[in-house]
Amino acid sequence: MFVNRQIESIIKSQQSKFPILAVTGPRQSGKTTMLKELFKDYRYVSLENPDIRSFASDDPHGFLNEYAEKVILDEVQRVPELFSYIQTKVDESKIMGQYILSGSQNFHLLNSITQTLAGRVALFKLLPLDFEELKTADLLAETYQKAIFQGFYPAIFDREIDPNIYYANYLQTYVEKDVTELLNVRDLTTFRTFIGLCAGRVGQLLNISGLANDCNISQPTAKAWLSILESSYLVFLLQPYHENFNKRLVKSPKLYFYDTGLLSHLLGIRSVEEINTNRLKGNLFENLILAEFQKKNYHQYLHLDYYFWQDSNSNEVNILTKRNGVFDIFEVKATETISPILFKQLDRFEELALPSAVKKTLIYGGQKSQNRSKYKVLSWQDISI
Repeated sequence: MFVNRQIESIIKSQQSKFPILAVTGPRQSGKTTMLKELFKDYRYVSLENPDIRSFASDDPHGFLNEYAEKVILDEVQRVPELFSYIQTKVDESKIMGQYILSGSQNFHLLNSITQTLAGRVALFKLLPLDFEELKTADLLAETYQKAIFQGFYPAIFDREIDPNIYYANYLQTYVEKDVTELLNVRDLTTFRTFIGLCAGRVGQLLNISGLANDCNISQPTAKAWLSILESSYLVFLLQPYHENFNKRLVKSPKLYFYDTGLLSHLLGIRSVEEINTNRLKGNLFENLILAEFQKKNYHQYLHLDYYFWQDSNSNEVNILTKRNGVFDIFEVKATETISPILFKQLDRFEELALPSAVKKTLIYGGQKSQNRSKYKVLSWQDISI
């Protein structure tokens, strides 16, 4: 099964404009499958292969002479010294679309691109499947509970893998493979405890010192580990919006996971039914929607900045962005029943933001979307940004 990805046409449109295209994202998000399908006339080379990696590392000139153009170099961050040679190669050749680079470690890949390939590369992020991609393939779950539990990694749909089995193996592979390479983690048990503690704080204000204390590690270690989770596309931080409507604004970010299937697994949820009784049900739904916003933003190449807004009086807007001077704000609620109280926070923000224009949207767990006079009401399945 091949699911068409929204970002495909955007990547192809840049092939004639940049000598290098780079696609990053978490492991198993479908990068290799997409690139092989998109660039069938390109040779594919994986630097995960020890022999090929040794060739590239020991003899970069010979390697790039062998693979001179129309090449997909996968997991290219495994040989960071190769980037300087690629820079020289594309500067001399002036060929557009000469190399397609792919990698799952954002930290190393972006570091290398920033240092050596700036101005020569178009960078894209491929995250797990988004709602639109699943809808097109008639694979989107009928309920948000099932969507949360199932998660969005392509293999789950392609091979019909039980999410419990998939995420247990995904987590083990991630810890053993990526983290040990990026950090000197002596105690993997403690690190896995740390990931679990992050899951328990989903959708909440991030308190690094509290997280470190609960895990019995230092605050600098907690910061370093969180940074690795971010750069490996497991978690992301939603920053607070700081425009000074009043002076008592929350300044800490909120923590979310890119994939709700992995989040559910970390929380010990082992069936769809457990979503409804879990104390974090509202947080899980909020994470589902926030992750979808992130995926749409990257897959449609929108370059939007998203925030939340919260003050010390517990007035809050779950999602906020600003376009052309207009606030786009979203209230996210897991309930499947619409009631007037759900619009209270949206109206409160509009009052504080005067005279700025505000577009107000409620995203809820039900099935029917509505266009009301003052609000847009969207089913979780119909998110548009």
